[in-house]
Amino acid sequence: MAANNDHPGEQGADEPVKLIAVRETALSLDEVFRAVGDDAAGGTALFVGTVRNHDGGADVDTLGYSCHPTAEAEMRRIAEKVVADYPVRALAAVHRVGDLKVGDLAVVVAVSCPHRGEAFEACRRLIDDLKHEVPIWKHQKFSDGTEEWVGAC
Repeated sequence: MAANNDHPGEQGADEPVKLIAVRETALSLDEVFRAVGDDAAGGTALFVGTVRNHDGGADVDTLGYSCHPTAEAEMRRIAEKVVADYPVRALAAVHRVGDLKVGDLAVVVAVSCPHRGEAFEACRRLIDDLKHEVPIWKHQKFSDGTEEWVGAC
């Protein structure tokens, strides 16, 4: 059966940005996944960024995220660009700030679209643009006593 691109389910939703947040509390995969649920979506892509135990060949002991007061507004601006370019049914993005430990969730983004390819592409674009454009900074402390600030996510 051929796809009917005129069907409303094949189009982006009228208000697809469901959840945008910067939080000091633990992130929830279930919350983000529920936020992008849509009966017209045939594909949902979810990306989870976690705190790893190393970076640049050095062991990471602790990590903290801080952000500019405009971070959430910038996340929304990027989300709106993604929904303008893809047939997004629903989109969600949350980022953690504060002190995190190895294994903690730092960022969770999800996008649902009529088809899996669109969902993968939109999700990839969302996380890549958030990483490069949102004013969130990472402060890493290494086991050798050195530390480093890393800009924009």
